[in-house]
Amino acid sequence: MKPIIIIGAGMAAYTLARELRRLDKVIPLTIITADDGGYYSKPMLSNAFAQKKVAAQLITQSATQMAEQLQATVLPGVQVNNIDSTAKILDTSAGPFEYDKLVLAVGAQPIRLHIDGDASDTVLSVNHIIDYATFRTKLLPEHRASARVTILGAGLIGCEFADDLAAHGHAITLIDPNALPLAALAAPALSQGLQKALTSRGINLHLGTTATRIDHAGEALQVTLANGETITTDVVLTAVGLRPDLRLATAAQLKTDRGILVDDHGCTSAADIYALGDCAEYRLDNQGRTSPLPYIAPIMSAARAIAKTLTGENTQIELKDAPVIVKTPSYPLALVPPPRHAIEGGRWETEQDGEKTICRFFNAENIMVGFGVAPQEAKARQALLAALGTKAD
Repeated sequence: MKPIIIIGAGMAAYTLARELRRLDKVIPLTIITADDGGYYSKPMLSNAFAQKKVAAQLITQSATQMAEQLQATVLPGVQVNNIDSTAKILDTSAGPFEYDKLVLAVGAQPIRLHIDGDASDTVLSVNHIIDYATFRTKLLPEHRASARVTILGAGLIGCEFADDLAAHGHAITLIDPNALPLAALAAPALSQGLQKALTSRGINLHLGTTATRIDHAGEALQVTLANGETITTDVVLTAVGLRPDLRLATAAQLKTDRGILVDDHGCTSAADIYALGDCAEYRLDNQGRTSPLPYIAPIMSAARAIAKTLTGENTQIELKDAPVIVKTPSYPLALVPPPRHAIEGGRWETEQDGEKTICRFFNAENIMVGFGVAPQEAKARQALLAALGTKAD
């Protein structure tokens, strides 16, 4: 039998592999990855500094251990160059591989900003454990116990890194074009609470502006902002978001938009090729709305459904609402952002319950379609989840 081949070895790939093995112990399974194939939790990258974790400590199982656990062939250090979807053959750096069914779990790539200056090429991003190792080395060379770190982007990842690094004793500057941190996901009241908490942590926020230049200044770097201010720093980290990796899909002429377009079963526009995780763009409803969903809950739901489909039980992906937990210990949040199409004509309503701030989003039909709560805890999350889809009094 030709194998099921999964391209990628991140959380999406290994979650799918585990689900497959739970359903079928003997089906041939091959995992191909350009990296070393070790398993780690990617969300841990943005809060590993305060835990004093080096990159090796984040890897819980090696490629060899994963292969043994999954009874699979794991091929690390192999680059996939092209997919022949008609012949069902992969062209790779290790030669051709035939497949029965193929799953693309190739993730996403950091968005690169165009910034002028003779040090613009020193900007780092952390989207992989190798990136984390590089960042940690730049942050803490032998002669320095702490660093000045400038983070571009006060979204989810930027705020998590800022809080984590500040807790580790680094001097943090956070830059974002929006008037508040986490502006794209959270209610204004929660963004304001987060801003206050980050400021209290000692984090310096420059909001409503962007970085236009990064230049060398001796051993340091100088960041010039659009408002004319300058910041002297040791390291610049970009956290302005991710784009689904479409390189293989585009070369194979699969249908793409922001991500690789998949149907209700996770199948792409080519027969027997599926996509999962940060690279995929899922169908949200019967109105044809689609979106990438770069969160853990959709990965788990899609992996379970695709595994069943691959083993002969056609199963639709059920994308249920699940809170995004923002790992900012100084102001822990849980969010279910309202759908983009529901924002026009909608409104946030804020309730203060002691120290807890609860925000509910109602669409134009007065139906609750999103929420946020801080400080977050399980009881509050569950109550708000249960209220989604209900009409305001």
